[in-house]
Amino acid sequence: MHGSEIFTQGWLIFGVMVVVFIALSFWRGQPIGISLMFGALAGSLVAGKGIPIRHMVEGAFTYFDPILIIFTAMLFMRVIEDNGALQALANLIIKKFSGKPALLLPVVTLFIMFPATLTGITTTSVLTTGALIAPTLITLGMPRVTTAAMIAMISIMGMFAPPINLLVMLIGQGVDMPYIGFAGPLAFAAFPLAMFTAFTLGWKYLKNADFQAIIGQMNSDDERKSGLILFLPLIVVFLLMIAVRVFSGVIPDIGIPLIFVIGAVTGLFTGKKVNVSKSAYRALLTGLPVLGLLTGIGIFLQIMTLTGVRGLLVVTVLSLPKALTYLGLLISLPVFGGVSAFASAMVFGIPFFLSLLGSNEIVVCAGIALLAGLGDVMLPSAIEARFATQITGVDNYLKVVRKCLPFVLIFGLVALGMIYWADSLSFLTP
Repeated sequence: MHGSEIFTQGWLIFGVMVVVFIALSFWRGQPIGISLMFGALAGSLVAGKGIPIRHMVEGAFTYFDPILIIFTAMLFMRVIEDNGALQALANLIIKKFSGKPALLLPVVTLFIMFPATLTGITTTSVLTTGALIAPTLITLGMPRVTTAAMIAMISIMGMFAPPINLLVMLIGQGVDMPYIGFAGPLAFAAFPLAMFTAFTLGWKYLKNADFQAIIGQMNSDDERKSGLILFLPLIVVFLLMIAVRVFSGVIPDIGIPLIFVIGAVTGLFTGKKVNVSKSAYRALLTGLPVLGLLTGIGIFLQIMTLTGVRGLLVVTVLSLPKALTYLGLLISLPVFGGVSAFASAMVFGIPFFLSLLGSNEIVVCAGIALLAGLGDVMLPSAIEARFATQITGVDNYLKVVRKCLPFVLIFGLVALGMIYWADSLSFLTP
């Protein structure tokens, strides 16, 4: 077979995989993970590889480590939500910083980001801390659409921030790069951009807000009964994450999943009584779409490798002129991220990363991950805009998407800047 025929066949296989995936996920309403699996299967059949059971099983376990992290992190978040710690923390923030919007906005921003920083999933922030703080922000005078956009964009920055960034892990596992040394570049972009969003959208509404009205509606009984012990699970997880890194020669690295399990078990003995089976079920139910998605992505990537499509994408991206590489980054990653940010990082992030080898790989990978993550508020799925719409009572999620678009463009340009000046930002890496 001639080179041109191989090239044409490769694009045909990839086209079939993508078309089947899109047809099942949007026209038939199937879960994205299932759609990715059948898209991969269709590509294998077209390539003459039949039904490659071994490769599909291997692909399903490609991202087993992130899957463990997600489930245990979701369990931890569900426990501290059910035992009252998250609600108490939200109340404490409003009370301590009422009348001080210059301090309140940064603290609220960190509060919203917190679940996503631990789980690597934007949705956990939107549906937990975002849902807890949204009614307060609306009562203080922020319009519902503005509140929804603020929560969605800050949650994306929480997903991007350290210590857990699943998008970076996906790209790293695809190119055999360990998840080490990313804290600096991730924090460098995530926290300033999150603060920029909060002050741009929230300052004019909160600077003269009536805080006493909202404080009077809060119930402090649980906080007074439990005191500091209510926040013990958070303290335990934070200290363990820091200890295994700072004292690596003394304290063995027990792994992030086990740290979250220890935190969840601690939460069972603080605050309100927690129904363990119910909390575990709700954690699994919330995380299941993402767990299935990661399994589907692993299978999709494995079949792309088996059929040669992955190599074709890498060669195509490597042959692009530099200007088109950056334009392709800015367009393809967020746009395909509108289907799935994780799939975008895997399908397009890996080839673009390989095309940019030679610059500081850690900073480049972080920039690519930021571009892919922006897809969470992009059409057609705009998944976080939809969730933010639900928790704020906005009548149409497209209003939230429009409110987010200027920030998507600004954040995208920041990501391109990180990639372009990756070597100059090497001071952020070990």
